[in-house]
Amino acid sequence: MAATVRARSGGAERAGGGLRGAVAAEWTKLWSVRSTWWGLAAAVVLMGLMCLILASSTVSNNTNEVASDDQGVVSVSGVAIASLDMVQFVVVAVAILVITGEYATGSIRSTLQWVPRRGRMLVAKAVVLAAVMLPAGVVLGVAGTAVAGPVLGEWGRSRAVVFVDDALQSGVYLALVCLLVLGLGAMLRSTAGTLTTAFLFLLVLPMLLENAGSSVGRRAADALPSGAGRHFMNGDGPYPAGAGAAILAAWAVAALWGGVVVLRRRDA
Repeated sequence: MAATVRARSGGAERAGGGLRGAVAAEWTKLWSVRSTWWGLAAAVVLMGLMCLILASSTVSNNTNEVASDDQGVVSVSGVAIASLDMVQFVVVAVAILVITGEYATGSIRSTLQWVPRRGRMLVAKAVVLAAVMLPAGVVLGVAGTAVAGPVLGEWGRSRAVVFVDDALQSGVYLALVCLLVLGLGAMLRSTAGTLTTAFLFLLVLPMLLENAGSSVGRRAADALPSGAGRHFMNGDGPYPAGAGAAILAAWAVAALWGGVVVLRRRDA
């Protein structure tokens, strides 16, 4: 009997093609749905609009008669990074649907039949998401900088090294955030619930802690994913930029691990 079970398990793994086959399947599924294309396109459009608004606001503040509004010359690519606070949620929605969309349609059962190992299935989704969202973040950084530059004019400062660093950091940040919400989606299994949790966790909670007027609250905000990611990209936190990336990566790994645990304990 045990030999039969092992044989069936081995046959299922061969049918799934191991991790490589699982990754190939997830890649095909990601690009076969319209929500991926529309979501990424909407993120580019929103990035352009946000950078246009922020750059115009900077110019207005620097040229009005209120001296306290002056922001001086700002980094052009920094405007794109500042816009990620809102733009990220469009990309996050795409990442969430990678897992919760399958629960909504019931296709998760077929996925787990072909890739019976829950951990392997989630790792395959994570590999595909990282491979897509990292360059997507770079593209968003480039697009936002391209829009903000002409609007800022003399109030914009652009250096090639800074521009490349900011674009790459945007990609790393978005990739890690998407891995984080993938783990949350595996645990919660609900698109609305995961998106709401991500919004509260990445935006609302950090704002509340930072504005609480307490040093404990500020330190807690710095340890949250969005705070760590912001310090990683801006390099202005209470710890080095590399530490911010490490904190964000730790949150992503913890969420993925939680997703694997829940997947193993609950039926599809």
